[in-house]
Amino acid sequence: MPHRKKHWESVYQSKSPHEVSWYQQDPVLSLRLIRDTGLALDAPVIDIGGGASRLVDKLCESGYSHVSVLDISANALAYAKHRLAEKANEVQWYEADVTHFKPPHRFALWHDRAVFHFLTSREDRERYIAVLKQALVPDGHLIIMTFAIDGPVKCSGLDIVQYDAEKMTAELGAGFELVETGNEVHLTPAGNPQKFTYFRFRVIPETS
Repeated sequence: MPHRKKHWESVYQSKSPHEVSWYQQDPVLSLRLIRDTGLALDAPVIDIGGGASRLVDKLCESGYSHVSVLDISANALAYAKHRLAEKANEVQWYEADVTHFKPPHRFALWHDRAVFHFLTSREDRERYIAVLKQALVPDGHLIIMTFAIDGPVKCSGLDIVQYDAEKMTAELGAGFELVETGNEVHLTPAGNPQKFTYFRFRVIPETS
């Protein structure tokens, strides 16, 4: 959606990645959840909305060799590429709105920290889930983090949708098994607490 891209390009033009409320110096929880899937280091993984996030750095440092990052903002991706320098050549970068993403191949893991909760229309959520199902291998893993039910109601000036395990499971529909869920309080660079909920799902292989 053009308005969505315009918004996020503007955010990363007006602020450095260290100033945005979702900034994490060390994405400890994401790394732990990814490791807990037991995936091989050469398994293809994609970080949705990864943009300027440091998760890609940590994944590369941890030995993951088939890492992709998708973000709607070219400015956000440029920050990450500049930070990684020559290492950026080892990562696949996709500048796209996830709801219109055409996966070039399938992924063993889909990680999304704080993209899905911005999809306030049912149509956008249905498109996201359709792309997700197309992108994941039959026994793939899904990690999603959103604002909790008692968390913020807006972010970056935009409305969001809050989730708990029941609501997220219902949104995804059949084909996913909830493996783990929990809560995290994220402190923004300004020191404000934000309540997140995280979900780790496994794709249930179809039986013939």
